[in-house]
Amino acid sequence: MSSRAQRERVLLVDEDPEVLDLISRQVLEPLGYVVATADDAGAAIQQSLNYAPDLIIASLTLPGLSGKDLLVALRSQGMEVPMLVTAREGMEADAIQAFRLGARDYLVKPLREAEVVSAIERAINEIRLRHERQQLAEQLAESNRQLERRVRELTTLYGIGKAVTSTTNQAALFAKLMEGGLYVTEAEMGWVLLREDSSDKLVLRAQHNLPPSIAASLHRPWDDGISSLVMISGEALSIHGEGLAQFKLAKFSRAALIAPIRVRDQPIGVICVSRKDARPFNERDQAMLEAVADYASISLVNARLFQALESRARRLQEVVDEAHAGLQNRMQALADATPRLQAVQEDITRLIELHPGSNLQEGLGRIRGEIASIARQLRDMLEQHGDRNRPESSS
Repeated sequence: MSSRAQRERVLLVDEDPEVLDLISRQVLEPLGYVVATADDAGAAIQQSLNYAPDLIIASLTLPGLSGKDLLVALRSQGMEVPMLVTAREGMEADAIQAFRLGARDYLVKPLREAEVVSAIERAINEIRLRHERQQLAEQLAESNRQLERRVRELTTLYGIGKAVTSTTNQAALFAKLMEGGLYVTEAEMGWVLLREDSSDKLVLRAQHNLPPSIAASLHRPWDDGISSLVMISGEALSIHGEGLAQFKLAKFSRAALIAPIRVRDQPIGVICVSRKDARPFNERDQAMLEAVADYASISLVNARLFQALESRARRLQEVVDEAHAGLQNRMQALADATPRLQAVQEDITRLIELHPGSNLQEGLGRIRGEIASIARQLRDMLEQHGDRNRPESSS
């Protein structure tokens, strides 16, 4: 039995010193139990409050307050400690009352070692089972809490992913990333710093709950004292307590977590979260923030691609507009040339009429024919251009 004992604490309460010695020193302690004793109800109540026993063995014939009174007093203090009661033979009525008050078992004096050990073992086994059930219930509740948190984290990351792939508004994206980063890490403050291409300085692009004096630096360079180190190392950093004291962040936070935002494995910025207490961020927090940083990287790459496509589209439109304008000018020049050709034809006709039968008449006729052919070609070209640019009539 000694090998099975788990060092449970037993409080023994009896008015007889010999009983106290017999049960505590000769029975319970050899079995591995931790034993405390008291010889009246008042001392037993005090011991219960200080000692927090797992089991109480109390006499019903204590001087002053009886064992039944001790039961009532402990219940009134909110203590649900299992109790075994002992009494002389013939006190069955008192034992029944003790059972009604919550006693677990009844032992008749004079106490026999085997009966005491058996009763204690039964009570202790019940206590162990109850503790095991309580621990299992707590573990199950904690598992459920962790599962619910994981579901919330995944839902948050899914929402961020949808925003990244469907939104081109950079301010809205940063706000979504900031909200998600704070939620999955259970942080109170957060900010995003991006490297400025022209100066390599870190510029504050988004923030949540930073002190007003710092929040006023939005879209301007700001050095928090730590992010530049993360930009150099390229690795996430969790820092808290005394380790944070030497940095600027210590003025408004006691724990911080910084994750780099990478494009092609090169840090271009950081996303940071912090807490006002010194509770450190754990590995799970870091993994979640790094996932948000990856989404930030995707959003920045998408934004740059979108801007590049817009720029190319504008340049192409400018080329098309220039070509169209040039064609319009050329077609207008052709249109202007048509009446001049007609005027030349008329002049040639008059010359032919003025010089009938001469050699000049034949040459002028050929020139007039060629000019007429050119004029027809110009008219055909102008008509085709007009058809292409004329809106189609609805059927």
